[in-house]
Amino acid sequence: MTHRTDEELLAAAVRAAQTAGRVIVARSTDRGVAYKNDAEPVTQGDLLADRAILETLRAAFPDVPVLSEESDGGEPPDLHGPVWVVDPIDGTANYARGHPYVSVSVAYAEEGVTRAAAVCAPFLGETFTAALGKGARLNGRPITVGSPGELRRSVVSTGFPHMRSDLGPLLKRIELLLTHCQDIRRAASPALDICWVGAGRLDAHTETLHPWDVAAASLVAREAGAVRGHLVPVPEGVPADLFGGGFLVSAPEVHDALMALLTGVGG
Repeated sequence: MTHRTDEELLAAAVRAAQTAGRVIVARSTDRGVAYKNDAEPVTQGDLLADRAILETLRAAFPDVPVLSEESDGGEPPDLHGPVWVVDPIDGTANYARGHPYVSVSVAYAEEGVTRAAAVCAPFLGETFTAALGKGARLNGRPITVGSPGELRRSVVSTGFPHMRSDLGPLLKRIELLLTHCQDIRRAASPALDICWVGAGRLDAHTETLHPWDVAAASLVAREAGAVRGHLVPVPEGVPADLFGGGFLVSAPEVHDALMALLTGVGG
């Protein structure tokens, strides 16, 4: 198997994410929206970005499998890696309506640990990057998590599922956040929200997510000084870095308080 340095992995992740970003910007006037499961939007931009990412990563590391949100439903790769974990467009509902809060995520994980990550927000002209143990950057400049001081001064982002058969836990989570924090946000690209925690633009993000939502962005946030946890147990055999259930990432000052507040709520 080909030897991979963190520098080479990060360069490939950035190249793939930015290439896909250019693809979705170029396609933004002809998005071609359809729906998965009659609820979740998917556009031609998603599919073209996915193809661009696969071509870029396979050209650099042909022996590493790829797990993508737009994967074709075949046998999924081993999450204990080595594996690329990819979201061609995070925030498709935004993209389908011309909303600029959209991101592309590319992460490399090995033995269940994310080692390199890039999250590109092409309409905002921003790329977040991180390598394990080497800090996080935004457009090449180091970033650091914020310091809200206490929970009641914190701004927390969250998200809503596409399938809403049981609204009870979701509404309870919103009630708790509204009554204990300064304010909440819901911008519909969780990978970008998580990176914004790392940049100090938000103080926390919590939501139930998928591996491709959290793999890249979580490394960015943690390398910027944020703390990550889960409000539900991590299933046996699933790498914590790639598990999105009951996900919470936050500034260290408010992490324990948020864990205590939200544990057991679900949603």
